Amino acid sequence: MIHEDITLGPVRLILGDCLKIAPTLEGVDAVITDPPYGMNWNTDTTRFSGGAVERGYGRNDYAPIHNDAGPFDPSPWAQFKKCVLFGSNHFGSRLPVGTTLVWIKRNDDAFQSFLSDAEVAWMKGGHGIYCRRVLPAPNQKGLHPTQKPVELMSWCMDMAKVQQGHLILDPYMGSGTTLIAAIRTGRRAIGIEIDPTHYRTAVERVRRELAQPTLQFEPQPQPKQEVLL
Repeated sequence: MIHEDITLGPVRLILGDCLKIAPTLEGVDAVITDPPYGMNWNTDTTRFSGGAVERGYGRNDYAPIHNDAGPFDPSPWAQFKKCVLFGSNHFGSRLPVGTTLVWIKRNDDAFQSFLSDAEVAWMKGGHGIYCRRVLPAPNQKGLHPTQKPVELMSWCMDMAKVQQGHLILDPYMGSGTTLIAAIRTGRRAIGIEIDPTHYRTAVERVRRELAQPTLQFEPQPQPKQEVLL
């Protein structure tokens, strides 16, 4: 069931099937993840052109996304007290009413120029709609075909009110972005990935993140205030 299990600092990375592993985990405070949407996504991004993207620029060496060919069932994750699931427009009929988080991923002048202008996520509880604009690095070839920015996943944690020190589960870890966001924001995380290549990418990415020097900010002395009598 578990093919590899590594703990690095505040995060744990597990290689295996999340549907079998997740029920054995304890103490999870929130699920925040970008699961397979059930759209049988063609991961050859060299076929696209439009906006700032030139045809042939992307990657054609991504493997198909595991379990993306069939419908996605969100019910195992929606039962957690706090939950954020990206791609909810593909499986919204299987979800209860909740909050909608919108990732706006381009500037206004680039709307309708190339694929989707935004992506949506379902968040458990509430019924509002909240937006965040986070622009991906221009012409950057991602480590995973559906990789999200770290800043975006940090925002999702904040919106779900996941406190510092609490434990986040990302059952579809991919290249480990959720874990990087957890490290940078003082949370703990468990990531599960079924694809060995993406799992190894996540492990190395977390190792590099933890090797970065931690900046310590010393409080600056305040100037004395003169008291006028």
